[in-house]
Amino acid sequence: MPPPGQMDVASWEKLGSIDIVQKDVPALSAGDVLIRVAASGICGTDLHICNGETPHAARKVTIGHEFSGYIEAIHPGTKTLAAVGDLVAVDPNIPCHQCGFCRSKKYHLCPDLRCTGVSVDGGMARYVAVPATAVHVTRGISPEVASLAEPLSCAVHAVDMGALKTGDRVLVIGAGPIGLMVTALCSTGGANVTVAELNDMRRERALEFGASAITTNVDIGGDPTKGFGFDVVFECVGRPETMQAALGYAKAGGTVVWVGVAKPDVTVPVSPFMVYRHELTIKSTYTNPYGMERAVKILADKKVAWDRLITHTFGLDQFGDAWATFKSGAGIKVCVRPSA
Repeated sequence: MPPPGQMDVASWEKLGSIDIVQKDVPALSAGDVLIRVAASGICGTDLHICNGETPHAARKVTIGHEFSGYIEAIHPGTKTLAAVGDLVAVDPNIPCHQCGFCRSKKYHLCPDLRCTGVSVDGGMARYVAVPATAVHVTRGISPEVASLAEPLSCAVHAVDMGALKTGDRVLVIGAGPIGLMVTALCSTGGANVTVAELNDMRRERALEFGASAITTNVDIGGDPTKGFGFDVVFECVGRPETMQAALGYAKAGGTVVWVGVAKPDVTVPVSPFMVYRHELTIKSTYTNPYGMERAVKILADKKVAWDRLITHTFGLDQFGDAWATFKSGAGIKVCVRPSA
């Protein structure tokens, strides 16, 4: 066990600001393990939290829901197959296991869902306590790559929602971390993937991740009712204009998956007749149900150079620089190493 004491954490202290403050090293309860955090990614959700755009986020919470680390201690009342010293990726979602959603294998829709790094203290700290059920042991990958398991599990869920078939023509709008992950999963699954992205660096990275074509201006070339357009469109930006545009890029009978996270007050105008005439299926994704184990396996398979997503790394004592780099959009995935 680490000695009792305090540690620096990155915390949402006030609207518009993530600050380094001190908190106690967490105590363990039965069912918990203590993680010494090795790598913690900054996510767009963290910016939404900072700006007060995540309704279920708790004020003064330590952020960090994409993280990996080494098991430092296991409470005597905890049953787990993991062992002290194991490198683990952590599923941040903590369901109640009692409600109808949980009992129907839809735990991500649990009305009492807690989330590490959003509603309870997360991984942007040297130590964090999590339920043993949340940890997934990783083998043969670095802590930085292991920290990608949570966002990759969200991408896995998105591709599942798209009901992708081998040979499908796919459009991915946005080549941020999630867009690139969706691109890689679709490409390795046998789809022909076009990526729409304005940023030159991200456009180049999209080619590395399996895009067959990149564009700044999507032109499907004809009438969707005559077969022009894409079988599946993944919107991975979260802006109302791209969410609306995505509907026009799908061919008749196609599927549109809204993956990007829009602000709570945003609305998108939709033509019911167009949806009817094109017989579109519109889906959305929320978090990562049953995706973590698959994500860990995908990372371990190394069919994709997942480390290429991580463009910047910082120590926790450099969090201000990490946060500024993330907000600037200069990189793709910004990773913080709290115990480095």
